[in-house]
Amino acid sequence: MAKPNIFDRAVEAVAPVHAAKRAAARAALSVIGSGYGNYGANQTKKSMRGWMYHGGSAKEDIEDNLDVLRQRSRDAYMGIPTASAALKTLRTNVVASGLIPSPQIDGEYLGLTQEQTEALQGQIVREFAIWADTPVCDAERVDNFYQLQQLAFLSYLMNGDAVALLPVKKMVGQPYDLRIRLIEGDRVCSPDGFDRLAPCEVQGHQVHNIVQGVETDRDGMVVAYWVCNRHPLGSNSAVDADGITWQRVEAYGKATGRRNVLHVMNRERVGQRRGVPILAPVLESLKQLGRYTDAEITAAVISAMFTVFIKSQSTTSGRPFGEMIPASELIDAQDQTSIELGPGAIIDLNPGEEPVFADPKHPNTGYDTFTNATIRLIGAAMEIPPEVLLKQFTTTYSAARGALNEFWRVCSMQRDWFSDDFCQPVYEEWLAEAVARGRIIAPGFFTDPARRKAYTGCAWNGPARTNLNPVQEVEAAIKRVDACFSTAAEETAQMTGGDFNRNIRQRAMEAKRKREVDQIANHQETPAVQTGE
Repeated sequence: MAKPNIFDRAVEAVAPVHAAKRAAARAALSVIGSGYGNYGANQTKKSMRGWMYHGGSAKEDIEDNLDVLRQRSRDAYMGIPTASAALKTLRTNVVASGLIPSPQIDGEYLGLTQEQTEALQGQIVREFAIWADTPVCDAERVDNFYQLQQLAFLSYLMNGDAVALLPVKKMVGQPYDLRIRLIEGDRVCSPDGFDRLAPCEVQGHQVHNIVQGVETDRDGMVVAYWVCNRHPLGSNSAVDADGITWQRVEAYGKATGRRNVLHVMNRERVGQRRGVPILAPVLESLKQLGRYTDAEITAAVISAMFTVFIKSQSTTSGRPFGEMIPASELIDAQDQTSIELGPGAIIDLNPGEEPVFADPKHPNTGYDTFTNATIRLIGAAMEIPPEVLLKQFTTTYSAARGALNEFWRVCSMQRDWFSDDFCQPVYEEWLAEAVARGRIIAPGFFTDPARRKAYTGCAWNGPARTNLNPVQEVEAAIKRVDACFSTAAEETAQMTGGDFNRNIRQRAMEAKRKREVDQIANHQETPAVQTGE
């Protein structure tokens, strides 16, 4: 702020009010005259004075509001069709029936031939199927690995994050002990519901910082998670508070460095420790859209119930003209004073009362226009094109293709980080157990991190890309492969979600059987040559 000059001091001595106005004007000009002070940071324009803003760190802006955000997000998913459609659309296009592992071993670094590399990859796929294709991999023994992916991803979308523990448990007849225990985000919370922002002792552990159940050291590194033994919002939790306990689970084992906790989360702020529900930015719009839809449905139903009120000059205790609503169809039969509308109902009125016929003008002609505009805004915030969100491809081919391509980029990004946060760590832990048990031979796996990385390379293929014109898509894929812009394996994964090498082997077997069938058919169709004397 500029210092007052001699003239300002003179004005202040003679006219203090005018001096104060001069100082305020000078301060306003100093703000307006620089960069964002003219626009987004302006505090003098009338259009900006009404902008109420209050900001804080990731804790104040995110973690302190998570409880409300999670509950509202789940409520929207269960009661607002647009919210449910958005989450299910993302789940179906990102994970679908589950991301399939395709081992990508670096055989060149490991000194393996191409045949040895393919043989080892095939063995890994078969061994992984023993564990992943059955509910044995689930600590609750309900879902297989691919169904757990769907649950983990949907839980992340709905709650902002999902947590998975990796315990070991022996089972009779099962070669692997690794288990996956999914934990809903609410159960990872600070002991007794209070964050610790300064060094203290909690349940015999010296902690430096705990925010929403995530413990960090003095350098900000995540070291442990505090897991409640039951859901904090469960009915038993409210009446039996003494039974609630918290278990401290280290993020990595101190002796082995093994990952004990997988935290599926997508951060949007530096210093953020918990995830935000994907519906958080559009919760208000979704709720208002849901209320508007309910109101329109109710108005349309009421408008369909044409009820006539008849005026009479004298009261009567008999049955009124027409038919009353049957008692079995009354909504509020307990209240004798309530008046209800019904289809074709005619109700007697008291003397002096005139009948009034409501004309609600429903269905509302502007309903589709308004809801579609709102859904476009919601979809834009969630990176879901309205064509995909509404499952209506009524525009031109180019527009529909552009929408699908844009959505595919979003799904690819979501799939990459989900596989990094959940699928790949689980795969690496399973492979480590398989090598330790001798079911997979991988020399140097536990002694050399570089060799371990070479063994654990894996690509995760998901649902195929939607093709509006399959013929053109196939031709484009062939040209990309011929020009070395892509590989046959990549194109196969994108177009069908399959595995190119497995397809080649299957096609070779099919071609061989086709030749055998053709030879048999040709032999039967060839007429016998008869010779005569």
